[in-house]
Amino acid sequence: MAFVQPITLSARGVDLVPLGLNHEGGLRAAAADGELWNIRVTSVPEPEQTRSYIESALSMREAGNRFAFAVLESATGELLGCTSYHDIVPAIKRIEIGYTWYRKSSQRSHVNTTSKLLLLTHAFESLGCHVVGWRTDNFNFISQVAIERLGAKKDGVIRGHALRRDGTIRDTVMYSMRSGEWPEAKSQLLYLLDKPR
Repeated sequence: MAFVQPITLSARGVDLVPLGLNHEGGLRAAAADGELWNIRVTSVPEPEQTRSYIESALSMREAGNRFAFAVLESATGELLGCTSYHDIVPAIKRIEIGYTWYRKSSQRSHVNTTSKLLLLTHAFESLGCHVVGWRTDNFNFISQVAIERLGAKKDGVIRGHALRRDGTIRDTVMYSMRSGEWPEAKSQLLYLLDKPR
């Protein structure tokens, strides 16, 4: 049985549902909000690549190393973006959170914080993970700030680690959070979400 089973996670007007081919149109529309595929340091699919993006995520789910979620607005069902558990290592109860992006109109809102709260709560409290990790491009400073805001600790930088879509080679910044750090991080996330905006 796969370590991560299909599940829908919901809170604060945000639903995380298992990504499927039925989300192709919504995913394409979300990426078009801001033409996110033009951002050098992300992996957002170009419009014509949306179906193969989903098919790749589904084959990785089948292999047991990634579980992708569509992020939806609960009230309308509008697709806001995508996020995943990946690099799933059941033997040591370790997963990473990534492949995360949101339509431009949902960025800098409660959506990302809520999604991370849902994923981290499920990882630590339901799956019994010992550690949750993140990785990001060394030039994706917005992502680094967002990860640090969650309470994750910077583990280091893997130099010359991966190809970007433009063919250049990126350094990858690695972060993690251990299960013992989760209660304090959870309190902080709830505080941030409850703060008047």
